[in-house]
Amino acid sequence: MKKRMKIIVFILLLGSIFLMLGCNSTTEKKKKTMKNNHTLEAIFPKGEKGSEDFFTGNAFNIGLVAPDSVYTTAVGNVYFEPGARSNWHSHPAGQILIITDGIGYHQIEGQPIEVIKKGDVISCPPNTNHWHGASPEVGLQQLYIVPNTEKGIVDWKEEVTDTQYLKK
Repeated sequence: MKKRMKIIVFILLLGSIFLMLGCNSTTEKKKKTMKNNHTLEAIFPKGEKGSEDFFTGNAFNIGLVAPDSVYTTAVGNVYFEPGARSNWHSHPAGQILIITDGIGYHQIEGQPIEVIKKGDVISCPPNTNHWHGASPEVGLQQLYIVPNTEKGIVDWKEEVTDTQYLKK
């Protein structure tokens, strides 16, 4: 009887070990899948697709605060699908970006590309050429704030080439 109990306990222990190993393997697979298939959590509606004259890939914009003479500030949200990016551009009074989800890139002309992610705040100085967008694998959600809109909002320039975009 004691021998039979020892065998049962051994089998239960062995089964528990296999079960734990299998669960750990499944958890690791889920983590890898989540990293590769990062789904962005949208705070605001997706908005309208941006013009191909100003964006490479699919970028969607929704205005949240329209520029007016009282606030003199424009605020909106842009969702960049993976690989999407803005053209080079500048803002007469500068721009502030608040990254709300995803992973992307930002570059001020003449400086290296910066990787940006959820929680980052980027200040783009006035009249300074720059671009921003999603990484090749993961999309990007950003709030933009353009102050002093009485000075103008944006001056669009040429597209960011694939060579420029992938240079890190």
